[in-house]
Amino acid sequence: MSQITPEVLWAQRSSTTDPEKNVIFLTISVPDVPKENLKLDLKPTGLTFDGHSETLKRTYHLDITFYAEIDVDNSRVHHTARNVEIKLRKKELKEEFWPRLLKEAKKVQFVKTDFDKWVDEDEQNEVPEDDFSQFGGMGGMPGMGGMGGGDFGGIDFSKLGGAPGGVGDDDEGDEDDDDDEMPPLEGEEDAKADDKADK
Repeated sequence: MSQITPEVLWAQRSSTTDPEKNVIFLTISVPDVPKENLKLDLKPTGLTFDGHSETLKRTYHLDITFYAEIDVDNSRVHHTARNVEIKLRKKELKEEFWPRLLKEAKKVQFVKTDFDKWVDEDEQNEVPEDDFSQFGGMGGMPGMGGMGGGDFGGIDFSKLGGAPGGVGDDDEGDEDDDDDEMPPLEGEEDAKADDKADK
């Protein structure tokens, strides 16, 4: 049976002082591979992964050598129904990012950037690691921190559509109208509040 090389998504952080923030995020895409059907051998210089999906009738094999060494003891593995997520601790505390995931400089098709987790080197301190889960796909997008201090919790994006220069403002001709309508809207709200108070 032929072996398939699974897709590997990766992102990274770096720190000279905090080992917890000096990491590589790896996601090996292996849907429907139960825990008992996979073998992961993590070494300081690389990893070997073998897995088999009964439902998809696929056997996965991955053997990669990292750009630099990792700290195996402080790395963590999380297995889900769709993939194997690994948080690798870089061994050397350095401010610079690894220029690539693999030791060899040639481009390989199966390694891709994980844009959900990626941030630029100079912006990594602005993105709290714990916030990724809340943002879904917008987690690591550079420059998103300026909107409401990076907290999207209370914003309803559908309501921003009509505001001038707001998200999704495609109707350029309506901008002037919006400006004109704004003061009466505020006044109407006050009037409604007064009506309620009178009742």
